[in-house]
Amino acid sequence: MKMSSYLLAFGLFILIGFTSCKKDDSTTPSTSGTIQGTWKVTSYIDSGNNETNHYTGYSFEFKSGGVVTATKSGSTISGTWSTGSDDSQSKLYLTFSTAPFIELNDDWHILQQTSAIIKLEDVSGGNGGTDNLTFEKM
Repeated sequence: MKMSSYLLAFGLFILIGFTSCKKDDSTTPSTSGTIQGTWKVTSYIDSGNNETNHYTGYSFEFKSGGVVTATKSGSTISGTWSTGSDDSQSKLYLTFSTAPFIELNDDWHILQQTSAIIKLEDVSGGNGGTDNLTFEKM
């Protein structure tokens, strides 16, 4: 009886150990003040294809509270944004529900961020392609 109690306790210890060592991909998103303001897309490379022209003339306003708007000629499309960290990598999370902005929906790795430029990269898990997105302050 004692042996089975020890085996049960050992089994639970191992089970808890394996589940507590699971990699945590969760993030705690926030909205960074450095990103807030009005920006334009100066480069969008989708798996090697230059698709910057889809966003030419749009101004992207990153507002407090996680709202981003893309405006061109009086037409405004709204989405959400946040920043966070995942696997020790700073990220910008973008979400839109309208084309062509759906292409920007992702958890972008922040490669460079200054008061004048934000350079982002995403490596697709599906096809392995790399996307690059650059915003410049207006």
